[in-house]
Amino acid sequence: MLTVPDQCPLCGGEIIVTRLQCRACDTTFEGRFAPPPHPFSDLTEEQLHFLEVFIRNEGKLKHMEKEMKLSYPTLRNRLQGIIRALGYEPGQSEPEEEEISPGTPLPDPEERQRILEALERGEISFEEAMRQLQGGDS
Repeated sequence: MLTVPDQCPLCGGEIIVTRLQCRACDTTFEGRFAPPPHPFSDLTEEQLHFLEVFIRNEGKLKHMEKEMKLSYPTLRNRLQGIIRALGYEPGQSEPEEEEISPGTPLPDPEERQRILEALERGEISFEEAMRQLQGGDS
């Protein structure tokens, strides 16, 4: 599915959403809608590319060094910049209640790929994808 651009490709003006349509029942809503907030919407193309490479390399900066031809400290700095852009402070974690409990079965690589593809197509939310990737119900 295509994403909504935030600027007009012709004049650079702001793009607004004026029509929504349900895939299931074909109901249409018209008006001026604010786009839903998305945690990655304020990241630059370079930061989004970094995240793609980060995920593909399963978060292993040593592997990313070879692929991106950047030093480990540079990769750490870029990762910390993304963490800050998302509104977090590097080195601080979320409350422990959301951590995966020992013994929780994690999805196999094929299942992880299916979850990430469903997220990309907009079929599931970021939160649902994270829940499934952390061993929640599919």
